[in-house]
Amino acid sequence: MSETRTTCPYCGVGCGVIAREDEGKVSVRGDDAHPANFGRLCVKGAALGETTGLTGRLLYPEVAGARVSWEVATAETGARLRAIIDEYGPQAVAFYASGQLLTEDYYAANKLMKGFIGAANIDTNSRLCMSSAVTGYKRALGGDVVPCSYEDVENSDLVILVGSNAAWAHPVLYQRLVKAKQANAKMRVVVIDPRRTATCDIADQHLAIAPGSDAGLFVGLLRAIAQQRDVATFTDGAAALAAAQPWNIARVAAFCGLTEQEVAEFYAAFIAAPRAITLYTMGINQSASGSDKCNAIINVHLASGKFARPGCGPFSLTGQPNAMGGREVGGLATMLAAHMNFEPDDLARVARFWGTERLAQTPGLMAVDLFAAIGRGEVKAVWIMGTNPAVSLPDSHAVSQALAACPLVIVSEVAEDTETSRFAHIRFPALSWGEKNGTVTNSERRISRQRAFLPAPGEAKGDWWIIAQVAKALGYGDAFRWQHPHEVFCEHAALSGFENQGQRAFDISGLANLSRQAWDNLMPVRWPVCSTDKEWELTRGWRADGQLRMVPVRPQSTRARTGPLYPLLLNSGRIRDQWHTMTRTGTVARLMQHIDQPIVEVSPGDAAHFQLREGGLARITSLNGMMVAKVVIHAGQRQGSLFVPMHWNACFARLGKVNALVAAQTDPDSGQPESKQVAVRIAPWQPAWQGEIISREAVILPRHVQWWRKATDRLHHLTVCGDKRINDDLLALCQQRGWQAQIAQAGALWHLLAWEEGRLMLGMWSGPTLPAVDLALIRAAFSDGPQTAAERHALLSGHENGRPAQGRIVCSCFGVGEMRIQEAIAGGCRSVEALGLKLKCGTNCGSCVPELKGMLSPAPDFSRNLP
Repeated sequence: MSETRTTCPYCGVGCGVIAREDEGKVSVRGDDAHPANFGRLCVKGAALGETTGLTGRLLYPEVAGARVSWEVATAETGARLRAIIDEYGPQAVAFYASGQLLTEDYYAANKLMKGFIGAANIDTNSRLCMSSAVTGYKRALGGDVVPCSYEDVENSDLVILVGSNAAWAHPVLYQRLVKAKQANAKMRVVVIDPRRTATCDIADQHLAIAPGSDAGLFVGLLRAIAQQRDVATFTDGAAALAAAQPWNIARVAAFCGLTEQEVAEFYAAFIAAPRAITLYTMGINQSASGSDKCNAIINVHLASGKFARPGCGPFSLTGQPNAMGGREVGGLATMLAAHMNFEPDDLARVARFWGTERLAQTPGLMAVDLFAAIGRGEVKAVWIMGTNPAVSLPDSHAVSQALAACPLVIVSEVAEDTETSRFAHIRFPALSWGEKNGTVTNSERRISRQRAFLPAPGEAKGDWWIIAQVAKALGYGDAFRWQHPHEVFCEHAALSGFENQGQRAFDISGLANLSRQAWDNLMPVRWPVCSTDKEWELTRGWRADGQLRMVPVRPQSTRARTGPLYPLLLNSGRIRDQWHTMTRTGTVARLMQHIDQPIVEVSPGDAAHFQLREGGLARITSLNGMMVAKVVIHAGQRQGSLFVPMHWNACFARLGKVNALVAAQTDPDSGQPESKQVAVRIAPWQPAWQGEIISREAVILPRHVQWWRKATDRLHHLTVCGDKRINDDLLALCQQRGWQAQIAQAGALWHLLAWEEGRLMLGMWSGPTLPAVDLALIRAAFSDGPQTAAERHALLSGHENGRPAQGRIVCSCFGVGEMRIQEAIAGGCRSVEALGLKLKCGTNCGSCVPELKGMLSPAPDFSRNLP
């Protein structure tokens, strides 16, 4: 038995984790000593041990679907890339990386693409979530410098969360805020979001603004601040104020869909607060004017003096574990390594350091443009590392078509089957969390170690190693001679300080000479970590004149246009227990208990207007595509708007992919797509039948069947429905396998059990609506097998007589269902604390607390309407 200090691989909070491996089983707990989380973990982090199995892993290199040796795979990759470069030039090659990569992996990929292949066509899925924040910081501060810390959040007087459901997307940081508010009665929290989310649980004010109108709110705030302070002293301050002058409270209220009183109250609170901090994420960034929205936020902090002081500042929360590390090494197509730019001095400096004459001289293709160029045939080869663009990019159908036509698709991946890897000609098995060794940087610029505590399975390798081997096959081996990720890190750190006399903000040169042991033992540290006593102050700007700048912002409406055909605006986002495209979390049974299939949240008024019913199915359609989701009537949803999670894909659902609906419209400065506002229509769908299928082996369903895959241990569980029955298909399967079929039929109800020598092989429970079956009873039957006729009869019916259903799981940490909670409330539990004492719900990560409060409240509440 051993314990290893490492870092969580989910959101950008960067929580420390202590992992224990004991006889092949992995358990985790929060690291009390890590300054990001001080021992607390969310439900996803707490379930990390359940993601470390090898089921569904890609374990060996493949070329054209056949297993090959690493030597063959890398040689073939090098030969194919070389042939494309020689015929079409380096611009015909592209890399697409991920915030799931470690910094060392990112550095290696950027060096190979920009430094030696000679084109800057390396972008990352961070383009989809954080590039507008990068643009905003660089325009205002002269560098990609996040000027805040988590301690600032705890020590502020006014905390503003805008476009951020932190309670679900950054739960550990949110719980730090909850505790800080409990300890400081004077702290005020404002949530700015079109819908009422779990984050509103602690809000003193919720501004349910019109979708996409955030810039108007902050530009108006700048105008209000300027009435009391001189903002013209900042570079471009006069121009920013001139742009804000027309935005009085009345105009802001009309633009944002708020009352003048709401706007005035918010402005007064901001101006009066001695300290204020604004936390923003995808609700701001994922917009065709996301960069301007970021600068509108930064402007008010500069103008008010609530910047570069404890408890103050504009704080962009990163969505991925190493989005910041990717930004540091130049993982974006618009940046060089070490936060340098495509400027003559920086280009010459990086070329000297790397010893290359092939350094890319101009920015490369950003994510959306990159895949459009693949679709046009301009990019002939793409290497995709640790991400799933066929799901996560807008207009995902077009992305899939582009990959299908691309002459060379290379995928480095952990999972054997993803939507993107289905297009791969060459597949490399990468290491997963627990096997990888390197560093990540969190939202507050804190570098932490991810340490390996599990052996590499099969022939899986670290991404940095794979990249180095391909570089060698291309003839660039001398520049990629690393033997360990420690050497990659030290080179990265040395570049950050190379010819840096305090002109560049990013500097970790103080770590460049770490020994292997010192790197192995590296404790979490915030940059800069300079090799000399260089002065580093947030009050200066990181450009030649040393000035901070305000950016004139003229608020724009969303590009999505509603009308008679598409009358609603669709918003997409994360849910509590899932992560990205579910390649990790979708296989963990307890993380599927809270929300187990795509949902669409609608307001009560829209539900009535479009004849939607709670728990029913709906088809959602845009100009780009269509999806199917379960209806949730959400009292906190703004009328005229819908919300759908972004996680589901063709591996977990048929027609469950939200990005099939999203148009490929981007911010002209950051290249970030507008994923938050899509014009759609919605209509109810009542299939002829619905059911549950659980089986020992995968069931191949006809194309006309709608299905959702649910995680179970060693079983296959599908929720299914359709307009044409599949009874005959399942009976034919039983006959082929030699299984004995046991059927119960009553009107539209049709239940099937399939047996092989007393072992349950398959069960289906179906009816005109989804049967309320006891899934725990059914899953147990596959392990134990019912012995008596009464037990078999109960199994065929789908539930034991007199046994209450568990209901939807509310607390994933302890598996507490809504029925047990309701029983406890009826039995006298009148507070969240009382429920915690009785059932333990709400006592671990705290993510379910808003829902528990909703169940305790006699008034209608958004959390009662979760599925």
